[in-house]
Amino acid sequence: MAANQAQLNNYKVPGMRGPQNRMNKEHAKDSKGTLMRLARYFIDEKWRILRLMLVVFVLVICSVYAPKLQSEAIDAITTDVVSAVGGELNLPYQPGKLTTILITMVIVYVIHSLCSFLQARTSAILSQNIVKKMREDLFSHIVNLPIRYLDSHPHGDIMSRMTNDVENISNTISQSLSSLFSGALTIVGTVIMMFSLCPQLTLLSCITVILTVVATKALSKAMRAFFRKRQILLGNLNGTVEEMVSGYKTVVAYNRQDEVMDAFNKTSDELTKTGIIAEILGGSMGPVMNVINNISFVIIAAFGGYFAIEGIISIGIISAFIVYAKQFGRPIDELAQIYGQIQTALAGAERVFAIMDEPLEDKSGSSHMENTIGNISFNHVNFSYEPGKQVLHNFDFEVRAGHKIALVGSTGSGKTTVVNLLMRFYDVDDGEILIDGVNIKDIDCNTLRKNTAIVLQDTVLFSDTVKNNLKYSKENATDEEIENAVKMSNCYKMIRHLKRGYDTLLTQGGQNLSQGQRQLLSIARAFLAQPKILILDEATSSVDTRTEKHIQDAMVKLMENRTSLIIAHRLSTIRDADCIVVMDQGRIVETGSHDELIAKKGKYYSLYNTQFAGNAI
Repeated sequence: MAANQAQLNNYKVPGMRGPQNRMNKEHAKDSKGTLMRLARYFIDEKWRILRLMLVVFVLVICSVYAPKLQSEAIDAITTDVVSAVGGELNLPYQPGKLTTILITMVIVYVIHSLCSFLQARTSAILSQNIVKKMREDLFSHIVNLPIRYLDSHPHGDIMSRMTNDVENISNTISQSLSSLFSGALTIVGTVIMMFSLCPQLTLLSCITVILTVVATKALSKAMRAFFRKRQILLGNLNGTVEEMVSGYKTVVAYNRQDEVMDAFNKTSDELTKTGIIAEILGGSMGPVMNVINNISFVIIAAFGGYFAIEGIISIGIISAFIVYAKQFGRPIDELAQIYGQIQTALAGAERVFAIMDEPLEDKSGSSHMENTIGNISFNHVNFSYEPGKQVLHNFDFEVRAGHKIALVGSTGSGKTTVVNLLMRFYDVDDGEILIDGVNIKDIDCNTLRKNTAIVLQDTVLFSDTVKNNLKYSKENATDEEIENAVKMSNCYKMIRHLKRGYDTLLTQGGQNLSQGQRQLLSIARAFLAQPKILILDEATSSVDTRTEKHIQDAMVKLMENRTSLIIAHRLSTIRDADCIVVMDQGRIVETGSHDELIAKKGKYYSLYNTQFAGNAI
């Protein structure tokens, strides 16, 4: 077991992207701390919890009182029988007592059934309300995390924490909370009733408690480790599935189905093995407890019979003790059955809290860009996504308001990084970026992005209507503004030919539209925002030449009195730019107009011939 524990402590998830050993850091092993954090979510539900406790209290009272009534009923029956045959018994004969006892038992069992229903109902409402709050907190935290975090962590694993882990917590709260509370009360109430009936037999029955504590402690340590590892592997498996589904066309196009299956099966096999061990350990708790309970029954039968013969107790008390012994062991059995689920929920809660502990994106800033002109300055900016791998080197450049600037360069030269820094998706390592002389770190992030529109090469559309996708950039946009933006982007005819026009419901990612149509909608969305600064990152890469010409004409109108940054490889997109910035390995190597750079016959000239003209030099 020690060897297995050491392996679990050193376990690393294969295929993890971003900074290494993140998974080990995210899965704290502080069960007490996790329980304390979970307890904070119960504060808002304190009145419902009190009602649940009251119901459980009445339920337990009925549970511990019923066996005593049963004992009295057996003794009453025994008295009636013995009296009928003329025998003697050391019990007073009370005519009609049996009827009274039976009526009382019916009342007790009816109350017990009603409380059981109320317990289940209250537990369900309580668990859903608590998990709803936790889910909202988690989602609110995720949408406010820095881009760096989402770029360096598998999306499938994050989704797994939002779904599987939170659902495990919900199931555990609904099934375990009332069981734990009622179990504690049942044990206390049962022991009290047993002592009132026969202290000697009670002490003998409690011998099995020591065995229960030892067995539970021995199994719990191993269970906790394997259930934690299972949750890690489950998140990794979800990440694999999410990547495969989102990139399915690429998988099929390159005929990589077998390789994808092998990678999936490898993780799945490891998850299966870990899950089997975890379930075996979790399932073994119940049988072990049953063995211990059976030992208790043997003790009661043997010593109870002896005490009855000696006249210390009655036959009815023996019957009550057998029920109480089972009732005493039932809460322990229930805990054994749900212990594995509790461990899974704790492991899941640790994963959920790990995300919540991640620092939120710094959106602070006192400036709100009043009367923004649009002058942009990059002053000696250095940046790296990972330490030791610098992407931008002393990037120094100014963009005058209303000018159209094109960034060109080979893949990996740092063009998109410039945009990421300007949007405050990432913070610079050294240097500063100014807008109208104000450092963007001093500008409120929401205001900065509200005044900046960006169209990416990879279009992002949501499962909603065309109109709502357009209004994503301006929630309070009027129909007139929407129609004007659509006409400017030359997708008016396209929308008009859709079956339901603006009310057409798009599937996930806009898959029911062509790539060009999706790009047109994303450009129209940017037009609707009417930004001070416009960023086009390969915005026309998926549009045919004729459509691109219409878009270019519309862009001329849109870019009037606006600062525009364009990342593109198509000559038609950048040829009329006020200035072209040529980048290479994170540095500016040339600047100038198209004609000036061609005349220099430098880097841009080389790019023009290789990428634009298609002729190698």
